[in-house]
Amino acid sequence: MFQNLTSGPLPSLNALRAFEAMARTGRVTLAAEELHVTHSAVSRQVKALEAALGVRLFTGPKNRLELTAAGRELLPALTEAFDQIAGAVRRVRIGGEDLHIAVNASLSVKWLIPRLAGFQAAHPEIRLHLSELAAHASSHRGAQAVVRIVPLSRLSDPNCTPFIRNALGAVMSPDCADRFGGDLLKAPRLAAVTHPEAWPVFAELAGLELPPAIERPFAHVHFAMDAALAGLGAAVISWPLCVDEVRSGRLVAPAGFQRSASAFAILTAPGAESRAVVRFRDWLVAEGAKTPAPPEP
Repeated sequence: MFQNLTSGPLPSLNALRAFEAMARTGRVTLAAEELHVTHSAVSRQVKALEAALGVRLFTGPKNRLELTAAGRELLPALTEAFDQIAGAVRRVRIGGEDLHIAVNASLSVKWLIPRLAGFQAAHPEIRLHLSELAAHASSHRGAQAVVRIVPLSRLSDPNCTPFIRNALGAVMSPDCADRFGGDLLKAPRLAAVTHPEAWPVFAELAGLELPPAIERPFAHVHFAMDAALAGLGAAVISWPLCVDEVRSGRLVAPAGFQRSASAFAILTAPGAESRAVVRFRDWLVAEGAKTPAPPEP
């Protein structure tokens, strides 16, 4: 039966999944992470699909691949089909209350997980499963919704619900601030590889001239924040992620926090609306309302 499915009129389902993930995420590496296979496996599957269909699906150099007309035609139908399959599987699971959420790593570590005990206490019938959302992805295979920072222009989307307006601040430990006379521009500059634009965006919002400096890179925002807590320098962090540390005095923000053109939001996948999603979304909005306003610049 399974052999007929993959060798009959339809190409291999694995090949279709590999193409859909690669086209949707825009990168072989992200598709490989999502499918839990190697980069070369994704590439082989996509090439096999192109051979089976007799058309090119991607064009351009490896580091700047773009969809061909055939690829653009195929992608939305596959995405909808795989989303429907994932939704059907969720609905028939025992109890029907599994909730799969994908969230950016730093948002998960510094904001969401510390508050999850409250959600589980209020909704013990919901089995929450968290997956890591790639830095710039807005969807994740198998997730009913994703939680991430989005530009304000995205808030008009019907599937997007904001729960905290974002603000950025350059933070450092009190000892570090003392060492550099409270001048955050003289302190070593800590930066997250996943958000290389953080310092330039903050400087523009704060009206500061950012002098040339070597940035010390960290894989994630929460790594840079932990380095700031350890006194290694200054890092630009979203207010909701560091609210507890700033209010307790473990971090200081000499230039305050600046409202940015973005917000923390939950994006619901098409066709994934459910009682569990609604309850989680309502809880996020309520938790967001509890977050105090950032200190003025």
